[in-house]
Amino acid sequence: MKHNKAAVESATRNLIGNGTLIKGDIESAGDIRIDGTVIGILRSNGKIVVGQSGLVEGEMECQQADISGTVKANLKVAGLTSMKATAVFEGELSTVKLSIEVGTQFTGKCEMLQNEQPQHEKKQK
Repeated sequence: MKHNKAAVESATRNLIGNGTLIKGDIESAGDIRIDGTVIGILRSNGKIVVGQSGLVEGEMECQQADISGTVKANLKVAGLTSMKATAVFEGELSTVKLSIEVGTQFTGKCEMLQNEQPQHEKKQK
């Protein structure tokens, strides 16, 4: 049986659990869920979920972001950024679509991009 490498990579899910601290850069072809702390650059070709106990400081770049925790970062999202009522965001956000629930604490700047682009196309420009 032949496997499609791209399909396998996109199905990858990574979990950074509560109580875990990572200092450094993380790059993933798949989705990432953060319930711990990441300080550095975080890049994903998929979705990044920051849970209620999650904290990200630095930079984030992804296709889709779902934030329930704290993000102190410059965030670039090629698709939808969703901030839940428990989210705390400080930084600069560039996104195509934005959903913010009542209760979200948003401090910073937001740039609405015109259309969705795959991450690899953005890097080539």
